[in-house]
Amino acid sequence: MSMQRLHPRSASQAREILIGVVIAALILAALSATPLLPWHLLDPIRAYFYERPLLNNLAKAVLLVSFMAVQCLFLIWMERKFAGWLQARLGPMHVGWKGVLQTFADAIKLLLKEDIIPALADKPMFRLAPYLVFVPAMLTLMVLPFSPNLVGFDYHLGALFALSISTTGALGILAAGWGANNKYSVLGGMRAVAQLLSYEIPMILIVLCVVTLKNTMSLTQIVERQAGLWNIVAHPLLMIPGALIFFSCALAEVYRAPFDLPEAESELVSGFHTEYSGMRFAIFYIAEFANNVFTAGFAAILFFGGWHGPVLPPIAWFTLKTLLLIFLMMWVRWTLPRLRIDQMMSFCWKLLVPASLILFCLTALSVVW
Repeated sequence: MSMQRLHPRSASQAREILIGVVIAALILAALSATPLLPWHLLDPIRAYFYERPLLNNLAKAVLLVSFMAVQCLFLIWMERKFAGWLQARLGPMHVGWKGVLQTFADAIKLLLKEDIIPALADKPMFRLAPYLVFVPAMLTLMVLPFSPNLVGFDYHLGALFALSISTTGALGILAAGWGANNKYSVLGGMRAVAQLLSYEIPMILIVLCVVTLKNTMSLTQIVERQAGLWNIVAHPLLMIPGALIFFSCALAEVYRAPFDLPEAESELVSGFHTEYSGMRFAIFYIAEFANNVFTAGFAAILFFGGWHGPVLPPIAWFTLKTLLLIFLMMWVRWTLPRLRIDQMMSFCWKLLVPASLILFCLTALSVVW
């Protein structure tokens, strides 16, 4: 069918997809050119920071938070456009060209909105909760290796650190629900803790499968030892079901549909952040998308070789794999309906936990034999 015969909305969406492909190609080309830039000119600045550990760590933290703020704006716009394409609608179109400035407008709106705290809320806990969610999300990204030379903290127990830190985010969500003194928020916080503690078990078992195969907990070493073949190709009978279990648990860990019961607009208004507004709500939102980036990047490291790939530089491959997994998470969100709480818990305890235990035992036997 020719472009002229398409419905105007379909023609517009087709043009947007074509433009998106071109933009993605330009971004990959820009990433591919990064090794050619004169990075040696920055050596005096690097030396200055390396000689001052406190200043060096502060600079890394500022760069990481700034990166995630920009990444959050991009991912929100991308998800709105993707949802529009999937549901045969346009998505944001009015602020900027093709709605590209919509998320910037939303950020300005949140900065200018009044910060309201309910009169009967536990005010110290209400104020602290967003930071209890935001800080763990940033800390997990510190150990995520984007390339051989681009990692905030190359920790030899990186997998253990990431799993332990990511779990503490549930405390912030529970604090937000309890501090708001709202029954819907309390239910959302309690659901979040129950969901996280349940799905953390099969996720840890799958990560242990990879750690057992590669004999290391360092995320950098896990990627390095996939230089020949990615895990999902080298051990397909173990890693393909492992990747599926990990992906299911990851959706539950970041509270995305069909596991978004801590928010559940149809039941809990907006769940644990019902009473939040302005910048405090924005902090929750940034933490949510930071967790999405970490989860997708973690899956790329464990199963898909991290930064390894032909032709393109390491940072381009890692970015491409992470974005593809984030697209998959978006696809699931805008396709499947929300589960009930009993269905969600049964799915974890009756299916994922036994399957992950069996997979871990098979992995251990394959290593021993």
